[in-house]
Amino acid sequence: MSALPKQIFHRLQDDKEIEITINKFKNVTDYGGQRILDILLICSQRFKEERFESCLQLAQCVLDIVWEMLNTGDWKEVPVIWRKVYTYGAIYKAAAYYAMGKLEQCIHASDYGLLMGAPILDNILNDIISAAAARIHPCKQTTSIDDALANAGDHHRNDDSDDSYLDRYKRRKHVAVDPQRQITQLSCPSLDYFRKHYFCTKEPVILTDVIDHWPALGARRWSIQRLKDIAGHRTVPIEIGTRYTDDSWTQKLMPLSKFIDEFITMESNQESGYLAQHQLFEQIPELRTDICVPDYCCIIDDNNDDVDATVLTNAWFGPQGTISPLHHDPYHNLFAQVMGRKYIRLYPEHESENVYPYPTKLLSNTSQVDVEFPNFENYPNFANAEYLECIIEPGQLLYIPPRCWHYVRSLDISFSVSFWW
Repeated sequence: MSALPKQIFHRLQDDKEIEITINKFKNVTDYGGQRILDILLICSQRFKEERFESCLQLAQCVLDIVWEMLNTGDWKEVPVIWRKVYTYGAIYKAAAYYAMGKLEQCIHASDYGLLMGAPILDNILNDIISAAAARIHPCKQTTSIDDALANAGDHHRNDDSDDSYLDRYKRRKHVAVDPQRQITQLSCPSLDYFRKHYFCTKEPVILTDVIDHWPALGARRWSIQRLKDIAGHRTVPIEIGTRYTDDSWTQKLMPLSKFIDEFITMESNQESGYLAQHQLFEQIPELRTDICVPDYCCIIDDNNDDVDATVLTNAWFGPQGTISPLHHDPYHNLFAQVMGRKYIRLYPEHESENVYPYPTKLLSNTSQVDVEFPNFENYPNFANAEYLECIIEPGQLLYIPPRCWHYVRSLDISFSVSFWW
């Protein structure tokens, strides 16, 4: 048996706090959830009695029932109350595992609560994870980022064999950027200068000498080894497939170390795996201390009455050859490169007709054109679309204006951080 830190243990045994929390879930009864509330109450009582095996079984029962609710229909339409109930079940499952000395299972259960649920009890799941992680010695690995980069893309293939779609991109490690289309580079401009000349005019620009102070680029420089040591045991969502527009594209939850072993350092894997557009730094605060939100993200649009000061921070981590198809987003975007290089091509908003967006509402922000291997018979006007391009290097920031079409391909094992606001 392992004792939880007192502040966590007491919160999960406090009758008043349990009653307050359960009462917040009362409206799940509108969706037929009275049975779930009854099970949660018994589950909390079993934990208080230190009957952890029984608590674990009841918590799993709650999670199994709520899982069906979370995976029925469109995720955006799922009432947030169900996500909170899922989190509460995950809290007791994780706490029971911790008390039973099963620390890896504790972290796994906590991550599912963070990924599928919604924050409750001051995000106590992060506290449980920190307590469990402090007692686990990370598994040492021998693969360095330099070794992985050196080996990436070095397969010897028969020239007569058919290349897979992914192979075509893995072999295009070197890209010649047209000097006439090169995105402007600027060294650490003032906020006023950036706002006047780029933010307000919606002009892309590469900013240098802005994030050199990040620990991720210096004192605690990120590498495959460091990412494994800090977060290898954490469960993360991975996109499987070359492009999210492909029929074969899917998503899986797996430990970060497994993702690295199977998709980053194992070159024989013919599938592409990508940790993409994930709020990793909310899930794993230990990594958040290695980066900082750029000051430019405080600039707001005076013409937008619906201003939200929130900065959405997403992680993008994958092997050479990962692709984000040509698409646009509604946010201002500062795209920071931490590891490896990426080739990026930008098409201004006024070229929307020439990049042939999908006609469906779901993919209306995504182009049908394969940017580097375009079919001009099907998409003839794409040849006339004006664009800018660059290869972004570690330590650089790329400003991508709202609704600017952008295509991204990694040239190396790569880690990027996007700041949307």
